Amino acid sequence: MQEQTKQQEQARVDWVREQMTARLAAVKAQQAAAHQETTRVEQAYGEATRVNITEIDDRMETNAAVQQQKMMVARAVENETILQHEEDRLTRLLPAPYFGRIDIQQDGEQETLYIGTGTFIDGQDHFLVYDWRAPIASVYYNGTLGPVTYQAPVGPMTVTLENKRQFTIEAGRVTNVFDTDETVGDAVLQAVLGAQSDALMQNIVATIQKEQNDIIRDTTADVLVVQGVAGSGKTSAALQRVAYLLYHSRKTLDADQMVLFSPNQLFANYVSAVLPSLGEKNTRQATLYEFFAKRFSGLHVETLFERYERDLSGLPEAAQRIRRFKEQSRYLDLIDTYLKQPERVPFFVDITLDGEVFFSAKTIAKIYAAQPATATAANKFLDTKNTLIRRLKLRVGMALGDDWVQERLGSMSEEEARRRLGGHRFASADAEATFLARQLVEEADAPVYDAIYNDYFLDAYQEYGRFLDAVVAPVAPKVWAVAVAAYRADLEAHVLRLEDAAPLLWLRDALTGGGANHRMQNVFVDEMQDYSEVQLRYLHHAFPKAKLTLLGDAKQDVFSSGYQALDLRRELGRVFPGQRVHQVDLMRSYRSTRPITEFAKALLTDGSHIQAFNRDGAKPRLMVLPHDGYRDALIATVTRLLATNHTVAILTRDAATAAKLFATLQLDVAVTLLTPADHQMHTGCVILPVYLAKGLEFDAVVGFDVSAKHFAAAGDGDVLYTLATRALHTLVLIALDAVSPLIAALPAELYDRVPAEAPATN
Repeated sequence: MQEQTKQQEQARVDWVREQMTARLAAVKAQQAAAHQETTRVEQAYGEATRVNITEIDDRMETNAAVQQQKMMVARAVENETILQHEEDRLTRLLPAPYFGRIDIQQDGEQETLYIGTGTFIDGQDHFLVYDWRAPIASVYYNGTLGPVTYQAPVGPMTVTLENKRQFTIEAGRVTNVFDTDETVGDAVLQAVLGAQSDALMQNIVATIQKEQNDIIRDTTADVLVVQGVAGSGKTSAALQRVAYLLYHSRKTLDADQMVLFSPNQLFANYVSAVLPSLGEKNTRQATLYEFFAKRFSGLHVETLFERYERDLSGLPEAAQRIRRFKEQSRYLDLIDTYLKQPERVPFFVDITLDGEVFFSAKTIAKIYAAQPATATAANKFLDTKNTLIRRLKLRVGMALGDDWVQERLGSMSEEEARRRLGGHRFASADAEATFLARQLVEEADAPVYDAIYNDYFLDAYQEYGRFLDAVVAPVAPKVWAVAVAAYRADLEAHVLRLEDAAPLLWLRDALTGGGANHRMQNVFVDEMQDYSEVQLRYLHHAFPKAKLTLLGDAKQDVFSSGYQALDLRRELGRVFPGQRVHQVDLMRSYRSTRPITEFAKALLTDGSHIQAFNRDGAKPRLMVLPHDGYRDALIATVTRLLATNHTVAILTRDAATAAKLFATLQLDVAVTLLTPADHQMHTGCVILPVYLAKGLEFDAVVGFDVSAKHFAAAGDGDVLYTLATRALHTLVLIALDAVSPLIAALPAELYDRVPAEAPATN
């Protein structure tokens, strides 16, 4: 029966592919004709613009012809674009037209629908394949056999799901067929998860689980918070969510109106193939560092990685308390209170021109202080700018008769004068001279206008320093004074600590009324646990009209587990006041084999909530090697792993260890060192610090130097958990001299302690 079903489904796949191939040929022919038409229309448009326009009647006729030609060009280009999109979709669907089938009954009628990564309609307007994002497709993801309700454009609809079938189709051949009552059957998941990894993440539309589908199709939440354990598919679901939102709001939403904040450039590149594989453009992507760096010109903003490396050398308790204080949402409330003081005048600086003061800081301060006391800081600032511009215009008018202006007019050539006049006609020579003189003065004073327009007369850094002086911090005054002095010393060196970046921007924006991007409609933040309350609140301020999707795992808190005692999820009300917040928990881990997941969750103080997917594999292997004699065993281990795995990662605690290890191994093993500056993942063997591996996965992982020296504190369990959960199939841990007590304390049955692997012999 199974073989007969497979043959029947293969026959349909062959038939659908024939229809697609025929349509693809027709589309290509239409494209060629459309391209010729576009070329012809563009040439005609060029001719239309060269018509004689000396007579008024000719000019009116020509303008009408030009507008008509413009519309024809636009239509021709749009037609080509539509055909190109259809060709791309058919080319993408042809190897595997669909991956699922549902048999439903509605209003007494039975219907069979096939679900794929895109829609395909034949010449008789029959849907041969439904897009996975279509409303009816949610029956495939959310429904078990029996009555199922889905959200249609006209409202809730109920159908009876009679059968659900899943396919594995490769290059047009049906390799597996499964009938199931589950969202996605274990057989399909086992096949997908057991495959080798690649340098780029793949889309998961064929294996979306019900809880992931709920995340993807949520269109009501202002802030969607996804707390997912390592390997639960939260990032994949978020990317499918992007594709769904683009499909759902095609007429009002563009990929350029969405931004994904990635943990690093490696991750950004790793996920770059997902949306194109679904026929969608990639969204804008940025790291938090890039976002800050663009807003602090000429200043180096400390990265999360730099801070992590610095913290490893020691973070005193007082410094921890200060950082916690600066990262809480109420710290921004203190800034707001500070700026609302009616007598508060910001730190202004002189506006100079050619080395001389044009508007003094004292003058600017008087203008600001003269504004209504009840006005907001932003309104006072705007009125101050407008006053400065009015005064600048007055000074321009007063300077028209200056000697240098008259000398410049006298020496101006006819050609330059003609260019500057730009076709303007004047009633008298005096009026023409005044026009040219004003141009010259405005050009000379342009730096002053730029300084006013771009707020260069405000020193936000010094104003933030004033705020720090005024803050009553919950630490000893002497300790706080040292921290404030450190801020000013860093500023002299053109460096800004990460914890000060968002508060400083908040202060600057509150003063100037700027900083908000009203065009963005959706913002996605991955690894949300690496963001402070202040940073998330600032992002909400920076994109005020955007809905937020926040993804994270509190147990992968690599960067702040040693000092951060806050649970962000409990503070969402303060971070996003007045917003509809929807929280979703993903408890099942699909990435790693069951033995690796069971080992990883045991490293946490409370990992009992993590559910391992039932995929078998070998237990993690632990080798304890001498510090001065590990090299041969490590080379042997990596060589063995490379023989059967596409991707092998050696993960270290920090960048210095990774660089040293690379230098040690590169002559004997083909390895690549990855740093925060790298943008591209590689197959083969890579070496990188564990914090760069967040969000990534590898066939095999070697955790290097998981020793008592580096992993002894309670918070280090989060780091080891993150390290272990990068592995899909194989995990090897190498400790030098003495294993971490966090690993030694685990039940012995969770891992195999093995001797060093012998190096291969020729």
